[in-house]
Amino acid sequence: MSVSNPTLITFVIYIAAMVLIGFMAYRSTNNLSDYILGGRSLGSVVTALSAGASDMSGWLLMGLPGAIYMSGLSESWIAIGLIVGAYLNWLFVAGRLRVQTEHNGDALTLPDYFSSRFEDKSGLLRIISAIVILVFFTIYCASGIVAGARLFESTFGMSYETALWAGAAATIAYTFVGGFLAVSWTDTVQATLMIFALLLTPIIVLLATGGIDTTFLAIEAQDPSNFDMLKNTTFIGIISLMGWGLGYFGQPHILARFMAADSVKSIANARRISMTWMILCLGGTVAVGFFGIAYFSANPDLAAPVSENHERVFIELAKILFNPWVAGVLLSAILAAVMSTLSCQLLVCSSALTEDFYKTFLRKTASQVELVWVGRAMVLLVALIAIALAANPDNRVLGLVSYAWAGFGAAFGPVVLISVIWKDMTRDGALAGILVGAITVIVWKHFELLGLYEIIPGFIFASLAIYFVSKMGEPTRGMLQRFAAAEADFRLNK
Repeated sequence: MSVSNPTLITFVIYIAAMVLIGFMAYRSTNNLSDYILGGRSLGSVVTALSAGASDMSGWLLMGLPGAIYMSGLSESWIAIGLIVGAYLNWLFVAGRLRVQTEHNGDALTLPDYFSSRFEDKSGLLRIISAIVILVFFTIYCASGIVAGARLFESTFGMSYETALWAGAAATIAYTFVGGFLAVSWTDTVQATLMIFALLLTPIIVLLATGGIDTTFLAIEAQDPSNFDMLKNTTFIGIISLMGWGLGYFGQPHILARFMAADSVKSIANARRISMTWMILCLGGTVAVGFFGIAYFSANPDLAAPVSENHERVFIELAKILFNPWVAGVLLSAILAAVMSTLSCQLLVCSSALTEDFYKTFLRKTASQVELVWVGRAMVLLVALIAIALAANPDNRVLGLVSYAWAGFGAAFGPVVLISVIWKDMTRDGALAGILVGAITVIVWKHFELLGLYEIIPGFIFASLAIYFVSKMGEPTRGMLQRFAAAEADFRLNK
């Protein structure tokens, strides 16, 4: 690997720019609220793009194009489910969660919000929700580190061990230094890079294969069923893929973006920007995998790396069809997708440890400066545990992304959604929802019942538990007053 390698130079410039943004954010980080939620100062564009980028990890440019390349359009149900789920999350949760967290003790984290919203004096709700965050996110962070390592390994021919540290180091650096503002600002740059890559690449692949008609004929010649949305699918299979959309209601790293918006007024605009970005990105992703079928059937001599690992379809198309400098920028988009999600997850784990354990149980009188530095130390701690989990190259951590997504979707999704729209929800209802959701996911996954994605039964059972347990008690007057004030604030300003 020569030092003049344009792809390497592009990567280095890109990573240096991200770390520089981290140092700029460092100067705006004065207290724990700044470090965890950026002082609730995000405008609609940053809110929208950082929510999108933190959601779409390496699977957007590797996993999904690879699945479409292998199986055709029948794999695109997951994209439809995600678009519907994200839209409903923006519509029902985003604005309400922004005002509810402010009215309930200016909560900085989800456990903080649950604790204030349901007046939980025992600390049980805070502890259990913080433990759920730490368990599922450490697995999630490890999967991001594996995806980054695979990218460095395949692009630069590094050993897996070297690639592991190279991929993780930059993300840890800017998250450690700049906290939430660094993560949100870098996410905005990364979202821009991702949409550029995903709109440009399919157009160039289409031109390289001779236009739309020739491309579609080549895909049909390879296998006519590539166009069949129902190929090799069952009703349960389609429901399982669509069920991914339910996960949005409970993802702490996405919900944190809503909590950090500068006002409810920004949310509607942010929703339009975010959904446009998401639809274009997912459409581009499906197109890259789909048109890749035509390109590699017309150029079988170039297809070996993709035959070996179909998740490399985007990487190989970028390398073959573009000038090395442009290819470097396009491949940086994969790094952007991995880094943006990983940085948010590290920060959420750090805030759970700092705000929900250290400040609440160990050092109630800790100064803001101390809390920010404890937050930074926790970023390092979680990152090192995640790197240790990812250290085995044969580790099937990437397979656990769907498990972590389901865990959050079922444990937190119904609690968050119902807590912002139903005034009569109680503390015991919330506790039952988190426990039933998390346990259902673990049990369902273990026994692989009905072949159904575990998020669906988890979400349904958790919702029922919240309703029936809440009906057995009643909320306090203070809970009802705060809910009504927040709802009035939401309706006045939306």
